[in-house]
Amino acid sequence: MEEQKSGKKPERGTEKQSGKKKLWRRAGMVLGGLLLFLVLLAGGYVVYMQVQYYRIEDNQVIATENNREERIQSGRAYTLMTYNIGFGAYSDDYTFFMDTGEMKDGTKTAGTSARAKSKEEALTNTEGSVGLLKAENPDFIFVQEADEKATRSYGVNQVELLKEAFSGYASAFACNFHSAYLFYPFYEPHGSVQAGMLTFGKYRISESIRRQFPVDNSFITKFTDLDRCFMVSRVPLENGKELLLINLHLSAYDEGGKIRAEQLALLNQVFEEEREKGNYVIAGGDFNHDIADSVESFPSEQKVPGWVFQLDDSQLAEGYHFVKAENAAETPTCRGADIPYEKGVTYTVIVDGFIVSDGIKARAENVDGEFRYSDHNPVKLTFELP
Repeated sequence: MEEQKSGKKPERGTEKQSGKKKLWRRAGMVLGGLLLFLVLLAGGYVVYMQVQYYRIEDNQVIATENNREERIQSGRAYTLMTYNIGFGAYSDDYTFFMDTGEMKDGTKTAGTSARAKSKEEALTNTEGSVGLLKAENPDFIFVQEADEKATRSYGVNQVELLKEAFSGYASAFACNFHSAYLFYPFYEPHGSVQAGMLTFGKYRISESIRRQFPVDNSFITKFTDLDRCFMVSRVPLENGKELLLINLHLSAYDEGGKIRAEQLALLNQVFEEEREKGNYVIAGGDFNHDIADSVESFPSEQKVPGWVFQLDDSQLAEGYHFVKAENAAETPTCRGADIPYEKGVTYTVIVDGFIVSDGIKARAENVDGEFRYSDHNPVKLTFELP
C-alpha cells in the first residue's frame, strides 16, 4: 500500500474566516480609494475656486452707453427710483437658502432655494420689476442684483433686458458679484454668477466710476459674498457744478458689523470730499440696514431677524441725511425670505432708500409692489436742486 501523505486539509471554518478577511480587506481598499478620491476632488475644487477668485480693482471707469445730451436744471423737480430686483427669483412665495428666522412661538424657519424656480419664473419676475419702474416713468433709476449671466437665473440676461426696456436712457453697469461655480447647497448648487448694478438716466452722465467697498476676505466667505461696490455717476449741471448719483448695495450677513463700519467710513469719505467741492450728492440703493427706524414698525408673527441693523443720520458725514418716505409707516421695502411672503406674518422692514446732501429739496415714497417680483419694493425720490 502507498504511504498516506502527511498533513491535514484546512477546516471549513478556517476557510470562511480567511474569506471574510479578504472581503473586508477589499472593502477597506475600496472605501479608502473612495475617500482618497473625495479628498482629491474637494482639494481640486478649492484650487479651482482659488484660481478663479479675484477682486475687482477700485476706481474702475465704467462706460456710459447711449448717453444723453440734455442737462438737468436748478429749480425743477426730477425723480429717481431704486429697486433691488433680486435676480428675478423672488416671487412672493420664494424662499432663499441663506435666510433663517424664528416665529414668535419659537419655531425656527429657513429658506430652501438657491436658484429661481425656473427660467420662465426669472423672466416673469424681471418683466414685472420693469413694469413697476416704467409705471413711475422716473428720470433716473438705480437697479441692484441684476444678473448678466448666471446659473441661478438660468442664463436670463437681465442687464440686457433692462437696457432694452429703458432704451431711451443713458446706462452704466458695474459688476459686483462674479463667482466661479459654487457647488452649494449640494441639492441645488447656486452655480456661477456674473451680476451687478445699473444706473439709468434721461440726462447726460459725464462719468461713472466703480468704487470697491471693503469686503470679508476670509476663507470660504470670500468665495460666496458679493464683490460689494458703489457706482458714482457724475451728472453735469448748467451752473458748472455736479450732481453725484451714487448707486450702492451694502453688505448683509456681517456678524459683528466690522465690514459694515468700514463700508460706511468709505462712503462718508466720498460724501465729505464732494461737499468740500460744492457738489450735490444723492446716494441710494439697498443699504441692508433699517434706515427708517422701522425694526418693529410692521405687523409680523416673526421675531426681528439677526441681520437687521440700524443706520441713522448720526452715522453720516456732516451735511447729509436720510430721506424718510412719507408713507414709511404703511409700506416696507424688504421682506424676510426664510418663509413665503404673507402680509402680517412675514417680517418686513425698510432697508432701501436715499441719502441726500443738504440743499437738495427731496421727498420719498415707498412703492408698494406687494413683493410680487422681488423681496424688495422700489422707492421713488422726488428732488429739486437749488
